[in-house]
Amino acid sequence: MLKEGDRAPEFSALTTDGTRIQLDDYRGKKPLVVFFYPKDNTTVCTKEACGFRDQAGEIAAAGGAVIGVSQDTPASHQKFTTDHRLNFPLLSDRDASVGRAFGVARLGGWLPPRRVTFVIDRTGIVRRVITSELNASKHVDEAIAALRELSGRAA
Repeated sequence: MLKEGDRAPEFSALTTDGTRIQLDDYRGKKPLVVFFYPKDNTTVCTKEACGFRDQAGEIAAAGGAVIGVSQDTPASHQKFTTDHRLNFPLLSDRDASVGRAFGVARLGGWLPPRRVTFVIDRTGIVRRVITSELNASKHVDEAIAALRELSGRAA
C-alpha cells in the first residue's frame, strides 16, 4: 500500500456517466481525496460516501476534490449516486487496476478493495493515508484535516 510521501500512481477509470477520469486531471489544480470502499449500498460504505457528500462545502473551502473508487459496475454506481445524491464522481475499477496501483486490492482484485483514503497534493504526492474498515467518519474527518493543512487553513 502507498505510504505518505509516495508519488500517487497514474490512473484512469470510468465514472458513472462514462467519463474517463485520471490523476492528471487534478495535478497542478487541486488536492484530491481518493477513497476506496468495498461495495455500493452497504452500511459503512453508504455512511462514508454520504459523509463526503455532506462535507462538500468544507472540502471545497480547503480547495480539494473527492473521488470514490470501488469495483462496482457503472450502473451500480449510478444507482448509488442517485439514491444518495452524491456530489462527486465514483470510478468503476472493475479490473482492480486502480486498487492494485494504490495497494488496496485484496487477493489481486478477487475481493473488494480495503477501505483506505488517500489525500494527494497538487503535485501528486500522497500526504495522508487513512485506514479503518468500520469507522467511516474517520476517513471524512481526517481527509478534511489533511486538506486544511495543505491549504494552510488548519482548524
